Amino acid sequence: MPVPNVPGHVPQDAFPAAVVKVADALADAARRGTPCPPVRGLLVDGVDGADGAEGGIEAAYAVQRLNLQREQATGRRIVGRKIGLTSPAVQCQLGVDQPDFGALFADMAVPEGGEVPAGRLLQPKVEAEVALVLGHDLPHRRCTVVDLLRATDFALPALEIVDSRVRDWDISIVDTVADNASSGLYVLGASPVPLAGLNLRSVRMTMTRNGETASQGTGADCLGSPLNAAVWLASALAERGDPLRAGDLVLTGALGPMVPAAPGDVFHARISDLGAVEVRFAAEGDHR
Repeated sequence: MPVPNVPGHVPQDAFPAAVVKVADALADAARRGTPCPPVRGLLVDGVDGADGAEGGIEAAYAVQRLNLQREQATGRRIVGRKIGLTSPAVQCQLGVDQPDFGALFADMAVPEGGEVPAGRLLQPKVEAEVALVLGHDLPHRRCTVVDLLRATDFALPALEIVDSRVRDWDISIVDTVADNASSGLYVLGASPVPLAGLNLRSVRMTMTRNGETASQGTGADCLGSPLNAAVWLASALAERGDPLRAGDLVLTGALGPMVPAAPGDVFHARISDLGAVEVRFAAEGDHR
């Protein structure tokens, strides 16, 4: 039973049973704080038309949609989107030729320089990214860079703290899409920078963990440019009838390798022409 690819709320009984089962498993893993086994087999084998990579990915987006609806029903507010799998090396590793996306909730935000409480996440890793904040809608199914430039109010340096409800990060693209693109938390720098005169392809990123260099990269390492990633996202969401809107936050994808985080770690990232952003993880046992 396929899920309608239309905007608006879809009743749970409109989703295939396997989609509901996987959504329940991922939600339960988050609630209990205990990762679950990979879910890809349940989706590829249990949903009509899900045979093969593309079918499995669409079934995974149905899982994502169901759990997002459930979270919104509790009062959580979506404030933007994140892009994953922007590295060609990672795409090759997972056998795909496209990025993926997930949703960002308001309560995922950590203040710049703030602290992630112990136990908040299951298996956190940190990556540095360029964040964009939109001033206008992007409704076109074939979005262009010009559309994006006109719609973007400003850019910020960002840290995305990714997480996985799947045990040991044993994921394929199907697992990560179903798991809201392995979303966790995010931290935004405090000084907005307009795009005029800014070349996001050439920005350079260095991220340290506890003062030691842990990850480096450039804007070109993100699908050739963070703008390319954002154009892909805008087009993909418009195609699904759920376009990016004015005020949305977009995390455009990692500029370098993601780095595991442990209690007590401090991460600091600097992106040339954009500034710096920092976050710390509370020490073990500190559950403030």
